[in-house]
Amino acid sequence: MFTSGLQHVAAMYAGVVAPPLIVGAAVGLSAKELTFLTGASLFTAGLATFLQTLGIWKIGARLPFVNGVTFAGVAPMLAIVDTTADKDDALPIIFGAIIVAGVLGFLAAPFFSKLVRFFPPVVTGTVITLIGISLLPVAFGWAQGPNPGADDYGSASYLGLAGLTLLVVLALRRFTRGFVKQIAVLIGLVIGTLIAIPFGLTDFGPVADADVIGFPTPFHFGAPQFALAAIVSMCVVMVVSMTESTADMLALGEIVERPADEKTIAAGLRADTLGSALSPLFNGFMCSAFAQNVGLVAMTRIRSRFVVACGGGFLVLMGLCPMAAALIAVVPRPVLGGAGVVLFGSVAASGIQTLVKAGLEKDNNVLILAVSLAVGIIPISAPEFYHAFPETAKIILDSGISTGCVAAVILNLLFNHLGKRRDADEVTAPMEPGGEISAQRTASEPKTEPAR
Repeated sequence: MFTSGLQHVAAMYAGVVAPPLIVGAAVGLSAKELTFLTGASLFTAGLATFLQTLGIWKIGARLPFVNGVTFAGVAPMLAIVDTTADKDDALPIIFGAIIVAGVLGFLAAPFFSKLVRFFPPVVTGTVITLIGISLLPVAFGWAQGPNPGADDYGSASYLGLAGLTLLVVLALRRFTRGFVKQIAVLIGLVIGTLIAIPFGLTDFGPVADADVIGFPTPFHFGAPQFALAAIVSMCVVMVVSMTESTADMLALGEIVERPADEKTIAAGLRADTLGSALSPLFNGFMCSAFAQNVGLVAMTRIRSRFVVACGGGFLVLMGLCPMAAALIAVVPRPVLGGAGVVLFGSVAASGIQTLVKAGLEKDNNVLILAVSLAVGIIPISAPEFYHAFPETAKIILDSGISTGCVAAVILNLLFNHLGKRRDADEVTAPMEPGGEISAQRTASEPKTEPAR
């Protein structure tokens, strides 16, 4: 139980600490405050994992389900930071929005579990792909160095260190197996940091200054503030998060041979949303299921929820040890950038895997994907596109994940639900790039009347 629980922590550790590092750096936190924020995220991830695995009342799927900070909220939170005049107010505004979104999500959980059919693979796949694409620029920025205003920003030495870290992670993933392969990103961060020491790119001051034992003080960054635009943005993220969690619960239920029914999904969503609502109390962010741990359950065939609960215990202990959290603050930005390419790229690849199941031989689904991706990529490819809009609206519009998700849901309703005829599923006049697929399918399948 000890080693298997630790393996779950290793598989998701980098994913838990990445969001607070990204948001904390955007806010301009000091190394000490960044360490505190990272520890808070570990602590709240452990509490959310307890809720999901052990459960209380009708809360918790009681499956081997790991919860942590969701990547879906990073881009909207960065948009909130960018549009907040006083950066000291950014985290309180984010925390206030997460609390409201968590409470509303908790109330909506039993109803949302009935709406799964409105979030088919073409919607979920598009959103997950946009999450990865939206985060990749963060990794590219890290790879160029810690200070965008410095003369050596983007220098060959920084980019070389990032590239070397990326090569280490790739080599470990290619030539190792089992536990070492699962923690390849973590090992890559360690090796990259060690390589950076002789070049003076690491600062161990935060570790020396950190306490061995500490507690994430409630509302450390100030009382939560409630801004309407930020709340709307995080509510959209909550819908995305609930959609991802539902998909993961369905997959995990099949793996452990306990299919997730409507009741189980509702209980699991309650755990996600309650964990999210409580996280800001301890300076944590929105929590959701970690898909990489679902894969770990499938690979190891260790299906006990108590093993995962043990992993949640490790997360809580690490959150109560600021020195452990400070070790992440030591990692140079270029090293994080090299590992981030794998980490964030894997999120996008996961979305593409989902899109493979989306039925892209159908014109409707190709249109949904094409337009939603285009809308979601606008803030990345044309950052000033919405410059004429009010600042409150830009909090939502500058998040490609939020706008892409809304576009995908609306287009799916328009093309696949409202006034839809079932015999319109097949492509009658294929459009590129679905034409070749449709032509092959037409040639290989018998011509039968579609089921009505």
